[in-house]
Amino acid sequence: MNDTDIKRIEAHLKRTFGNPHVAVKARPKQKDSAEVELKGEFIGVIYEDEDEAGSFLFEMAILAEDLE
Repeated sequence: MNDTDIKRIEAHLKRTFGNPHVAVKARPKQKDSAEVELKGEFIGVIYEDEDEAGSFLFEMAILAEDLE
């Protein structure tokens, strides 16, 4: 995942969620994914879609303790 992809995805997430505090950051050891943060807090990972070039998957875990 290159810097251009990261900037495009970050802009898309900011528009989609209506939140300027979304940040997408490269992962130093994995080149096929990036971390998503909200106000500096990790919320998920973006992966390159292996089946569809130019597409990406957003994975976000929701823990039981977060739902309390």
